[in-house]
Amino acid sequence: MHILVVMTHPAGPSLTRSIASAIVDAGAALGHTVELVDLVAEGFDPVFGPADHAAFAAAGPTPPDVRREQQRIDRADHLVLVHPVYWWSMPAVLKGWIDRVFVSGWAFEEDADGGIVKKLGRLNVHLIALTGASAATYARHGYRDAMRAQIDHGIFDFCGAPVVTSELVDGQKEDFASAPSRVASLVGCHLA
Repeated sequence: MHILVVMTHPAGPSLTRSIASAIVDAGAALGHTVELVDLVAEGFDPVFGPADHAAFAAAGPTPPDVRREQQRIDRADHLVLVHPVYWWSMPAVLKGWIDRVFVSGWAFEEDADGGIVKKLGRLNVHLIALTGASAATYARHGYRDAMRAQIDHGIFDFCGAPVVTSELVDGQKEDFASAPSRVASLVGCHLA
């Protein structure tokens, strides 16, 4: 199997990076090939600009950086997104990556009757969101349900990609020293 781990965090050393690295190590230990993508370090441009719009409208080619990301995903059996939670969602660079990469014609398309054809059913998705707020705060305000509706269902189910793991790492209760191995084990059990 091939696993694509996509992470985003503006700081070099971070819990986000530690968890992403632990998932890479867990996948490699199981004998899988694993690729780590650090969107910030790679300088991915998250802005859906005129070239993206032209490609979306079938009036121009897919931008080369977007095609490269699609090819990375095409090689993967599992996609793992590891990110901090910003304003009850994902950071802008990750949302922009999804906006630009998961486009009509590649991730989904509309059929002649106006129905949606989901094109990513072969891709297993694992979502690991790290938060500074407690799980109780998320539950009390409905933020966790909102994230599941927006991300798990609204993005990945729309494209047909099953969300196998959707984990919220509770910043108030989590033992940061053990979090990377715990989360890697959680994801790893679905990779065996």
